Amino acid sequence: RRLGAGEARSKRDIINMGEDTSILTKETESWNGSHLISVTQVAPCGLTLLHEVACSMRDLVRSTGGDDRLKHRILATVFYEASTRTSCSFQAAMKRLGGEVIHVDAGKSGNSSAGKKGETLTDTINCLECYADVTVLRHPVVGSVKEAASKAVKPVINAGDGIGEHPTQALLDLFTIWDELGVDRCKNETITIVLLGDLKHGRTVHSLAKLLARSGMKNVVLKMCSPASLTMPDYVKEYLQKYENIVIVETFDLKEAIDGSDVLYVTRVQKERFESEEAYNAVKGAYIVDKELMETAPGGMVVMHPLPRVGEISEEIDSDPRAAYFRQMENGMFVRMAILALVLGKP
Repeated sequence: RRLGAGEARSKRDIINMGEDTSILTKETESWNGSHLISVTQVAPCGLTLLHEVACSMRDLVRSTGGDDRLKHRILATVFYEASTRTSCSFQAAMKRLGGEVIHVDAGKSGNSSAGKKGETLTDTINCLECYADVTVLRHPVVGSVKEAASKAVKPVINAGDGIGEHPTQALLDLFTIWDELGVDRCKNETITIVLLGDLKHGRTVHSLAKLLARSGMKNVVLKMCSPASLTMPDYVKEYLQKYENIVIVETFDLKEAIDGSDVLYVTRVQKERFESEEAYNAVKGAYIVDKELMETAPGGMVVMHPLPRVGEISEEIDSDPRAAYFRQMENGMFVRMAILALVLGKP
């Protein structure tokens, strides 16, 4: 069932009431017509539902390639920042389910956005939802996607808002962790995860850390390893401290961090977020995951990366069975297929 405008606005208002309002649950109707702005919207039972639907999408793709459940539905992808994986995986997800895609390259070098003429972001989204059933939006300003969604009637999905959040990346990351280590193990044993690299600017780690706290996992040790100038923001750590299942360990020593760890989640130093070339050069290459490091790592430690990588993981690691980042990228399509099917009421 597709939500009417009044119902959609009601759900939208719930999102705006507070960050911790869990409205996406195991009930498929809770997803139907909803925005996805932050991982803090998703209840633990909602994560279980998403995992189940994503697994079914993987089976579907591997058996028949897809189906037509979203035939005659249209996805608008609007990107004010560069994207390869997020943009392409959402487009592939929609097409594998029989839908169509309108793409707007709204960045500085793009030529398909009226933003260059002075149109506001909310007007752009309101116009696009006249043509499309769901919009995926990436924008460089923190909070911009939430603001755009507050004026929209149809579902808006956050594909990254500056250094804020990237919820669908975190959801595919959690799917990958559960898939690589086993769901039962993750929910019943202590899991140690290293977050490595640019933790200050990395919206992927901001979202993932919050999601791990809310995931229903029994105990998670989060080792945060970064240069001193790129540590995890205080507001993220303060959020995590509200959850008894999270233990935070901060270190600058990578070899110390990986000792006894189950997952190494690597991020690049984000050059585009720095005010000067000198500031970037001072920290780039601070940590390199190479063959020598992996020889000292636990035999079952999974290596993940949201990509793109810029030298922080050596290509010689790609053949190591512990390297999961390309499996992680494929999982992204399955999870985004599940999200689109759920918000459009066709899981």
